[in-house]
Amino acid sequence: MKGDKKYILMFLLPAAAVMSIFLYYPFFKSLYFSFFRTNGFFDKKFVGLDNYKRLFSDELLGESTLNTLEIMVYVLVFQVGIALLLAVLVDNIGKGKAFFRTVYFFPVVISGTAISLLFVLFYNYQFGLLNNVLAGLGIEKVLWLDDNSALRAVAVPTVWHYVGFYFVLFLTAMSKIPSDFYEAAKLEGISGFKKTTMLTIPLILSDIKVVITLAITGTLKVFEFIWVITGGQSGTEVLGTYMYKKAMVDQNFGYGSTIAIYIVVFGVLLSLAANRLLKREEITY
Repeated sequence: MKGDKKYILMFLLPAAAVMSIFLYYPFFKSLYFSFFRTNGFFDKKFVGLDNYKRLFSDELLGESTLNTLEIMVYVLVFQVGIALLLAVLVDNIGKGKAFFRTVYFFPVVISGTAISLLFVLFYNYQFGLLNNVLAGLGIEKVLWLDDNSALRAVAVPTVWHYVGFYFVLFLTAMSKIPSDFYEAAKLEGISGFKKTTMLTIPLILSDIKVVITLAITGTLKVFEFIWVITGGQSGTEVLGTYMYKKAMVDQNFGYGSTIAIYIVVFGVLLSLAANRLLKREEITY
């Protein structure tokens, strides 16, 4: 038994070291910097809780938070919703599951920056694909990235990018449901939509919770789509881009670090709230 523990520790320590270097150390370093007013890494002055007090009066931070929440709604409704719908449809076909799994998952392996550049070409007013299609149909061109529609336009690639990831999670969870359950439901006359709502979804509720938590935390990390497509302009500033601008563009690492801590705390609170709302007795099998 002692020998087993030794080998277990040997495998755990490298992972713990990597997490300490790339996760815990940056977090605590950000926490440290959040108590300073900085102009670069070496020019810093201790200001206590001044940076945290500034959070409450920062209108741009409030706007960035609201924009992030709006994208989060799109992600939860469309990204998770479409993934669940596709998983239900594919789970009900006899053959071809591997094909659809590959096709729907493929966008996940593409760089977010590459997808963002692709959508820049889609949205371009002069020669973009969407406006060329509209022009071919005799419809007036649309300014897709104006102040009224830019955030929704950016939300489209954000949603599309990770639909396949959640689709695979849902499909994997559904594949673990014993076939006896469906056979019993069929004998009871439960099929189609009722089978999905009364059997499939309740049985994968724990997986849905995990996906919702991943979607919430993933939205808080949205950066490249905003940065490449709009640069945070036209009312599309989100927490990630605002933090980057304060830390790297303005060279105010102290306040940028404070925003980073705010994002972490905000994400944890949202995840806890989501889990509380979804809390109920789950069906086990």
